[in-house]
Amino acid sequence: MRKSSVIRIALAGTGLIALTAGILQGGYQDTLMKAVRICMECIGIG
Repeated sequence: MRKSSVIRIALAGTGLIALTAGILQGGYQDTLMKAVRICMECIGIG
């Protein structure tokens, strides 16, 4: 395999590991709640 292909696969694997760790720690819930608050403030409801 070419060196660039190995690097791409390694970076993709690292990204998937980081994504999985964030999901397991509940990080997406914080992001979702912040996004909802910002949207509500823009609309003028919150």
